[in-house]
Amino acid sequence: MMTFVIVGGGLAGAKAAETLRAEGFDGEVVLFGSEPGRPYERPPLTKGYLLGKDDRESVFVHPAGWYAEHDVDLRSGITVAMIDPAAHLVTFDGGTVGYDKLLLATGASARRIDIPGAGLDNVRYLRTLPESDALRAAFTPQARVVIVGAGWIGLEAAAAARTAGSSVTIVEPQPGALHDALGPELGGKFADLHRSHGVQFRFGESAAEFLAAAPGTARVGSVVTTSGAELPADLVVVGIGAVPNDELARSAGLDVDNGVVTDSALRTSDADIFAAGDVASSYLPLLGRHVRVEHWSNALNGGKAAGTSMLGHQVEYNRVPYFYSDQYDLGMECAGLPLPGSYDEVVYRGDSSTLEFVAFWLNKGRLVAGMNVNIWDVNDDIQGLVRSGRTLDPARLANPDVPLPEV
Repeated sequence: MMTFVIVGGGLAGAKAAETLRAEGFDGEVVLFGSEPGRPYERPPLTKGYLLGKDDRESVFVHPAGWYAEHDVDLRSGITVAMIDPAAHLVTFDGGTVGYDKLLLATGASARRIDIPGAGLDNVRYLRTLPESDALRAAFTPQARVVIVGAGWIGLEAAAAARTAGSSVTIVEPQPGALHDALGPELGGKFADLHRSHGVQFRFGESAAEFLAAAPGTARVGSVVTTSGAELPADLVVVGIGAVPNDELARSAGLDVDNGVVTDSALRTSDADIFAAGDVASSYLPLLGRHVRVEHWSNALNGGKAAGTSMLGHQVEYNRVPYFYSDQYDLGMECAGLPLPGSYDEVVYRGDSSTLEFVAFWLNKGRLVAGMNVNIWDVNDDIQGLVRSGRTLDPARLANPDVPLPEV
């Protein structure tokens, strides 16, 4: 009997296990997850669950009995310590397991801040379910919240905190919100949305030190910025990015470069080891380069594709990167990667001063990315335009009377 081992108990790993069974694999499937409990999805942790709109059960990938019913050996709360590719063994505290095929779906971890006071109580991160639980309890009308970082995590946490009635100040070294994710123009619109809900921004500043609330106490009381400002804080949320959990791959001698390097079939430099989700830096034929995408859809679809590839089926993982966000009354979807320097023009369909429009990032007339804001059922069309690589007429792109497939 063949044994397929999945290291990583998140969405990518769970979907890979599901795919193996759905495709008829009848060998042993062992799924290691370093966190206790069964695999869960991360978007609710900053959205519906954090806001108190969704119950705890909604975050899990599968119902409690699914793993036993599908003969998946779920080993929660167990961290794999080493991979031996030559012997086809994984080692953990308690023993070893041999594998025929192995999937690394170890995800990413919140980047830690390294300044004085970083270890004080109530300096929080938002990556895990317990961390979301803690913030959900801490966001109260009396709380003074300082958020370090104006990226997606920081802004979604800010929306949840303000919805709960907390006061919020965001400290961000870049000149604007979402600067590296969307660029200055679109990032500015998100900053304006938050300002309209009472959030204060301090752009061009970093957190320099966290001070205790009183001498000899371990609880944070304020944040000192690089400008010398001291911001009162009952709670600090740090959202300064994530780093891939690629230590196992490094120690095993696999190719690693900002994540575990894979080909378009999600196969690593070892033919029997695959990688998917946040930890994988995969070759995307659409872009002609390796990319590491830290978004829900990549874990969802990458896990499925990796499971299929592990079975020896022909796979080319070549999806348009996709992500979404919900903040206050704004919902948006984005297809593509509008990274700074990748585009030379932004075109709008609709009134960009409202919260109901589509934005298009173009590079020499070709669509790099498109984002629909409070407009729905158009993202598939946007993905089609990104995938086409055609040179587009900006005037037709901006004209709401021209259907997107006809641009």
